[in-house]
Amino acid sequence: MIARYTRPEMGAIWTDERRLGAWLEVELAALDAHAAIGVVPADDVAAIRAKAAVDVARAREIEERTHHDVIAFTETVAEQVGEPARWFHYGLTSSDVVDTGLALQLRDSGALLLQGLEAARAAVLARALEHRATPCMGRTHGVHAEPTTFGLKLLGWVFELERAHARLAEATRVLVQRATTVTTASGQTRPRPGGSHHPQCVTMNLALPCVHDAAGVLHGQTTELSRARFGVLFALFLRDGDEAGGD
Repeated sequence: MIARYTRPEMGAIWTDERRLGAWLEVELAALDAHAAIGVVPADDVAAIRAKAAVDVARAREIEERTHHDVIAFTETVAEQVGEPARWFHYGLTSSDVVDTGLALQLRDSGALLLQGLEAARAAVLARALEHRATPCMGRTHGVHAEPTTFGLKLLGWVFELERAHARLAEATRVLVQRATTVTTASGQTRPRPGGSHHPQCVTMNLALPCVHDAAGVLHGQTTELSRARFGVLFALFLRDGDEAGGD
């Protein structure tokens, strides 16, 4: 991500630290599930959970040798944990961990965007109520139309933001739901707590343009509010020029 265009809160979600942290969450959730059904000893799971931590620098060192990011990650944890690490990554493929970790990052990003939409809606709604009786010229095709109120125009923006919020909230819900399915390296699909596959990326890619479109509506209508006024001023300049030429 380009730092100067990124909010710190959003940038923090897409750091290497957070990426490996999401992988660790997935691994620990899988171990808890295995322990619950008696496949993995609970004491070993507790030991792993107590000692395992994200170490980006060490993972990068190991990746220089392995040329595989997930192997580097698992080896880093194995160095920290010791003997119980024999259960770490048990029953999982790289795709299980990477894709589900990505789902967690997308979930957190969606939540942050939803907070922003909620704040924007609240601000615009407050202005709409404030200006519910403020006269405003209507616009159509770039020219003046029937009078309306500025508050009513702002309410239209509120509805746009609500639609964008609903679409993004649904996309975030669906991608979390899909994170209960694992797609293995062989292409087989099976349900497992904490797994996911790539369609969640498609889901978010379909929702985010809706948020962008809502912002575009606000920007476009703001421009239209001034367009007719500039048209009137331009006509006056032309008239004055014609009159001056006639003299």
